[in-house]
Amino acid sequence: MRIGSHTLANNVFVAPMAGVTDRPFRQLCRAFGAGHAVSEMVTSRKDLWNSLKTSRRADHRGEPGPIAVQIAGTDAQMMAEAAVYNVERGAQIIDINMGCPAKKVCNKWAGSALMQDEPLAISIAAAVVRACEPLGVPVTLKMRTGWSQEHRNAMRLARAFEDCGVRMLTVHGRTREQGYRGEAEYDTIAAVKAAVRVPVVANGDITSPRKARAVLAATGADAVMIGRAAQGRPWIFREVVHFLATGAELAPPLVAEVQRALLAHLQDHYALYGEYTGVRSARKHIAWYVRTLPGGEAFRARMNDIEDSASQLAAVTAFFDALGARMDRLPPASDEVTEALAESGA
Repeated sequence: MRIGSHTLANNVFVAPMAGVTDRPFRQLCRAFGAGHAVSEMVTSRKDLWNSLKTSRRADHRGEPGPIAVQIAGTDAQMMAEAAVYNVERGAQIIDINMGCPAKKVCNKWAGSALMQDEPLAISIAAAVVRACEPLGVPVTLKMRTGWSQEHRNAMRLARAFEDCGVRMLTVHGRTREQGYRGEAEYDTIAAVKAAVRVPVVANGDITSPRKARAVLAATGADAVMIGRAAQGRPWIFREVVHFLATGAELAPPLVAEVQRALLAHLQDHYALYGEYTGVRSARKHIAWYVRTLPGGEAFRARMNDIEDSASQLAAVTAFFDALGARMDRLPPASDEVTEALAESGA
């Protein structure tokens, strides 16, 4: 699969998630087999480009290519300038955010709110493509099926975005009104795929290798994008890639492998965020890893009282040492776990 001049390793991608898909998480998912990783969204506001939050989000040190950066905003010219700014700092693909359902984003008419204003949405896509074309950088776009059940306009917008020069479209199978509630529907994604010639990526409720295969079959999409199901479970990419290629399911990962992966992830996380912020923001990642494991709930509660990185690393090490003494591999994901992941909007 290709995006512009870039050939991707496979068609199983990690979704851009605010506060999650930072450089350490993207690199972790890529190491576990994700064929493409898009950064969490970067603002198009110039006054925030030099902020600590934006600088961390724009950090690509040591990251394998192609480096894809998602930008968000409501003004076509500002979005074009933001695209160029990020290309100058290493972005090789620019992704436009028209899928985020968060109120703080939509209240500013960014993210999926742009789908309510089709002329504005199209003008943004066209401006970003015009800015990126001379630089040889392809533009992709992520959106939802529409703003609400009564206003599902993904197919119409998809054709317009393709006409603007957008090179790949990702569609989350929910409206903005749904947020992450209810079940994703794939008929609209299939309609988008039938309506355009550019690659289409299906997103929403993909929580297992079998679900990934079923969604590809139902939509005809070129790729799948996995979001919340990868939180604390980055090996899902390896599992999905293997299943799509062979039809066989991999055994759950070894406890020792998960321990090594989490400890390395935490070290990278601290290096990016520093001691104070790193320890606190790492808690959610640790909680995701242990949420379905024996003793995980009690460990999550204790983790919130730990306030330095050395103690956090020691606690994680001890937890997985104890788990490894009881079992070689993680327990298989149960139906209840995959259903919970689906309900969380993965």
